[in-house]
This record gives sequence, structure tokens and C-alpha cells, in this order.
Amino acid sequence: MPFGVDEAGKGPALGSMFAAAVHVADSDALPEGIADSKRLVPERREELAATLREDDRIAVGVSEITPALIDDPETDMNSLAVRAHAEAIGAALEAADVSAGSSMSGLCDACDTDAGRFARRVADACDLECDLDLDAEHGADDEDPIVGAASVVAKVERDASMAALADEYGPVGSGYPSDPTTRAFLETYVADHGELPPFARESWSTCADVLAEAEQTGLEQFR
Repeated sequence: MPFGVDEAGKGPALGSMFAAAVHVADSDALPEGIADSKRLVPERREELAATLREDDRIAVGVSEITPALIDDPETDMNSLAVRAHAEAIGAALEAADVSAGSSMSGLCDACDTDAGRFARRVADACDLECDLDLDAEHGADDEDPIVGAASVVAKVERDASMAALADEYGPVGSGYPSDPTTRAFLETYVADHGELPPFARESWSTCADVLAEAEQTGLEQFR
């Protein structure tokens, strides 16, 4: 498979989701130590992502899905994952200068319970001038080194985005609902401002619950 695709940040309550595609004609060109990003420490992920981007034999494409898009009632996370994968593939193949009419195959880490359906939807969403043979598998980031490389790039993009938010707003945590730092940040921000931060996924239950609790507390103060 000349290219692989994966996402990072599908489940958090804060920040964007990112998808990355990595194209490489020969997987032997990948740096040593490529693995699913969740099994690597942040510093190692950043080193690997920089190496991938600096190698002329490797092309990288990235797509960002913002909280505003995620909160849009006209769409859903599976459809947005499809969109992100398709955009990342298009960007990577453009960077690789894939010629029109050529045949190209790739593998996605499936973001749907039905991997085959996810592959078909991503392929249909791609606007490419080449013939595309796309497959999707659950756990592809662990099994395929090119998908693993895409996993690393996507995670580094997500981490950099969250780090930039932390620089501006203070400790925001990972953005995941289970992270106590994220929960504490949301509660403090809502208490101070009376609304959710602009990078919150307002449609997520975690954010809605924090806002509702703050509103209830405010009402009780006037009883």
C-alpha cells in the first residue's frame, strides 16, 4: 500500500480532529520506530513526524476538522472522519505529484464499525484524477507501518494544536472528557465567563453538562 491514513482527536470534548495521510513508494524509507502513535512518548512522536516531513521520498497530507464543524447539526462524526481522510489523501497525493490516470492503493484505519463501508465512503469522497483502490481495517495503525506513520503525524498535529490553546488559555489538558485537567479547565472557564470556550465541542455531553451545572448553580444563588 503506497499510502496510509489515520486520525487523532475523534473523541475529545475540546479542540479539533486531525487526519493525516502518508505516501511512500517503499515502506523501507520510513524511519525506524514507527508505531501507532498511542504507544510512543510525545518527544519520540515529534522526532518521527519531523523526519517524515523532511524526507523527499515521503509525502504528507493533513486535514483539520474544527469544533465548529463537529457541532454542525447537519453532519456527524463518522461523516466528518470520512471528509478528513479524503482531504488528507488528496493533500498527500498532490504533494507526491501522483500523475493523472495512474493507479493508487491505500489503507485507512477504519473509523466506522463497518470497515468496508468506511473505505467506500472515503473513496467516494476523494476528488482525485487517479484510479483509487482503498481499503480500511480496524487496528491498521498497529499492523501497517505506513498507517502507523500517518497515526504519528495526526497525533503530533493534534498535540501541537492543544499546546497552542494551552499557551493562550492556560492548562487545558488533553481535551478528553476523562482528563481531570480538562474538566477543571471547563468548569473554571464557564464559571468565569458564563459560556464555553470557543474551542469546546458544544454538542458533546461533557461540555453541555458543565454549562448546565454552572447555570443551575447561578439560579440557586438567587433563591
